[in-house]
Amino acid sequence: MASSRAAETGAPDAAALIARLERVPFSRWHVRAQVVVGSATFFDAFDALSLAFVLPVLVRLWQITPAQIGWLIAIGYLGQFVGALVFGGLAERYGRVRSVAGATALMSAMSIACALSDGFGTLLTLRLIQGIGVGGEMPVAAVYISELSKARGRGRFFLLYQLIFPVGLMMTGQIGALLVPTLGWQVMFLIGGIPGLLVTVLLLRLPESPRWLISNGRLREAENVIREIEASAATTTRTIEPRTPEPPATVPRAPEPRTTQARTTASELFTDAYRARTLVVWVLWACAYFITNGLNNWMPTLYSSVYHLSLAQALRAGTLTNVAQVIILLGCAFAIDRIGRRAWTVAGFAGGAALLATLGTFLAHSVVSVIALVTVSYGVVGSVNAVLYLYTPEIYPTRMRAVATGLATCWLRLASAAGPVLVGYLVAARGTGAVFLMFAAAGLIGAVAALFMLETRNRRLEELAP
Repeated sequence: MASSRAAETGAPDAAALIARLERVPFSRWHVRAQVVVGSATFFDAFDALSLAFVLPVLVRLWQITPAQIGWLIAIGYLGQFVGALVFGGLAERYGRVRSVAGATALMSAMSIACALSDGFGTLLTLRLIQGIGVGGEMPVAAVYISELSKARGRGRFFLLYQLIFPVGLMMTGQIGALLVPTLGWQVMFLIGGIPGLLVTVLLLRLPESPRWLISNGRLREAENVIREIEASAATTTRTIEPRTPEPPATVPRAPEPRTTQARTTASELFTDAYRARTLVVWVLWACAYFITNGLNNWMPTLYSSVYHLSLAQALRAGTLTNVAQVIILLGCAFAIDRIGRRAWTVAGFAGGAALLATLGTFLAHSVVSVIALVTVSYGVVGSVNAVLYLYTPEIYPTRMRAVATGLATCWLRLASAAGPVLVGYLVAARGTGAVFLMFAAAGLIGAVAALFMLETRNRRLEELAP
């Protein structure tokens, strides 16, 4: 149908455009998109984690209780829940680029506002609003980068972009450990906000996703973007991946342009074609981020209040988790297209659960053991987080990819909100050993769920989700 209409009107053919997008090699054009979108993702990570490195100061300054700490952490994730839903819908209706830019502008402006907070209540409210932007940026950015990728090497291309997020977390920790003790807690929010507003301008200059344009019937606009990519590839002498011969491309089924209302219905997630995928991926998101965000947000405070490290020592120990994640994720980026999404996810959850169970059972009393095992377990499970951002857009069609990814990440927001609250109450009632055992149980559930993942490596998006 789409092909015949295109022939009658002289418009480009949708299936042919997809085939051209699949054939073009990665080039400087893709690197530019990675860098600009990655910059937004960097500040997303910075804004998400900055609170963890100001909390040890605010606890003493404002006399915040452990329960209030939990709610201050959790409120940002509740905002992120709303943001993932709102900006996912906006991305389907108005495009990926404008949605990412809007989310980045909101989270950056609120970060600056957080620096002006004068008490617990004000900061709680601002973190809720900021969370809407933080929650909206990541899933839509992941969809945009995924839709620019071709089947061969998509895992490496995407994870090299996604590596920017743990780098942002790592830099947050390093900056926090260096500047908070000397310049005060406000500096973290200012660093997270001002550059983000500049990144917003760069985002608005990026071309729209060709796959989204094709899905909306805007074939000539899509062709213009693809021509720009092809021109860049023709003049690029050094591409992101080695130029290896590929088998002749098979033309995928042409996507039928549909109305926006038909594309954005969430009920399709539970049809026979997508129900199992949806349930599995929701469990994976919840388990992975219950562990990593629970550890990330609480460990600096636990190091300070339970293990009695100095403020500087606690902040530096907290940064080690993100260093480990960067190192492990770099290896994952170059192995994921050979090992596969399912095998890596199963191994990551199982390995993290084993380390946390060992810590909770035998070694929770030793600060050295806690630092070592939390660092490694976080790095392993943290690599799964990045794989989920790769995997989730792969298993849904363009017409619902942003909404589906946004809904999936809602489960990470809920789990991330629940985790800090549970840690706050569990530390007071049962001690840190019980906390680590709780995280180990979540890792075991995630490993079992990952056994049911659909393997997606080196397969076209249109083949995986018609």
